[in-house]
Amino acid sequence: MKGTTPDSVINPQQLAGINSVQVWKKEDLQHAQPDWLADEVPVALVYNGISHVVMMASPKDLEAFAIGFSLSEGIIDAPQDIFGIDVVDSCHGIEVQVELSSRRFMALKAQRRAMAGRTGCGVCGVEQLAEIGKPIAPLPFSQTFDLQHLDQALSQLRAFQPLGEYTGCTHAAAWIMPDGQLIGGCEDVGRHVALDKLLGYRSQQQWTQGAALVSSRASYEMVQKSAMCGVEILFAVSAATRLAVEVAQRSNLTLIGFSKPGRATVYTHPQRLI
Repeated sequence: MKGTTPDSVINPQQLAGINSVQVWKKEDLQHAQPDWLADEVPVALVYNGISHVVMMASPKDLEAFAIGFSLSEGIIDAPQDIFGIDVVDSCHGIEVQVELSSRRFMALKAQRRAMAGRTGCGVCGVEQLAEIGKPIAPLPFSQTFDLQHLDQALSQLRAFQPLGEYTGCTHAAAWIMPDGQLIGGCEDVGRHVALDKLLGYRSQQQWTQGAALVSSRASYEMVQKSAMCGVEILFAVSAATRLAVEVAQRSNLTLIGFSKPGRATVYTHPQRLI
């Protein structure tokens, strides 16, 4: 569910990425009762027939995930570089088959030849430490945000976590308009995947004004993905790492951590904030 406010009452059986289980609670170990768990499945991104990466993710909004991952990893310059996306069940998970333009596929193959490997953490398998940081063009200073609207945005974040409401097991990433309204959001068991889904959905909707809000901490990779996609302001509910702050400073991104009711810690470029 993305881009719109979810219905107030949702039948969990109608949600993708959720399954029922029997559990025992501390107060009653003699009787099992039903509960819900979020699915976590291997999702392979396959470009022009060649598998590029396997991520553990929630099996929903996978087209947006493919677009956002491709943008945030520099595989494509714009959604128009993708000619088609097919989501296909495989024997061990899900394949998202992406058809790239010839120009971008040739660039991807050249990039793969320069890499020793790739895993979901974003660092493991990189041959040299210097390859961790992707070159990011400095962001413009075209956005502003009035912090008096932050509490309003935070109060809406749970509306974009229907899986999380039942399982307590997902992160969310949402897009805040300058007036504090959340106009779209995505969730996933992985915080990076939730952000990629949002970035992909944002590109489809062509949102430019506003900021991103994530329910997690801000790692360097979260900052890097946002900056690669032109996001100028990133709010994180939890803390930021030192490397995240360094990347934000270098790329001209305004990074805010501990975004909670009545609180906000600004790490970089406060001039965008009112």
